[in-house]
Amino acid sequence: MEKMYCLRACVIRSLYHMYRPFASRVARNPAIPEITPSTLKNSKCLLFWSKRIDKQSSLWEFSFKFQRQCPKFKNSHSKLQPPVRYEDVHMNPDQDCCLLRITTFDFIYIPIVMGMTVTLFTINVSTDMRHHRVKMVFHDSPVWNGKKPRFDHGVQVIMDPVHSVHLFDWWHPQFPPSYI
Repeated sequence: MEKMYCLRACVIRSLYHMYRPFASRVARNPAIPEITPSTLKNSKCLLFWSKRIDKQSSLWEFSFKFQRQCPKFKNSHSKLQPPVRYEDVHMNPDQDCCLLRITTFDFIYIPIVMGMTVTLFTINVSTDMRHHRVKMVFHDSPVWNGKKPRFDHGVQVIMDPVHSVHLFDWWHPQFPPSYI
């Protein structure tokens, strides 16, 4: 084999495409996971993009690529490290990343939030009581040790009405890998 870079990540992703128990687990996931708000807290926004789904409908898709951050006092060097010889095989630039995909009925202006950290993420009922409403608050740095962030100082992103919300981990088939 010539290319061994990210081989482990490619094998894991391919299992979610071809291995039936993993593929069925992905198919059963609800559109709006129950754990989404708490999972995204203190995650850093790496990328943001939007696109119109098709020319006939007015649906827009907004995608946020987040990297989960752990507190600085945790020692990441205590984990078992692969041998240096196999660093390329175990390399995964998308480790601890997830993709939040929000589909709205119309285009919504989103301020630049790349490089900022999500401190609040809520999914509520929309003002018309027929759809969902997503609210995210971004700050320059994460909030640790149970401190409450000052929401009046952050950048607020409110998306209303929302058609669907999906959260994909790095191994999910719909997550766009950065190493291919």
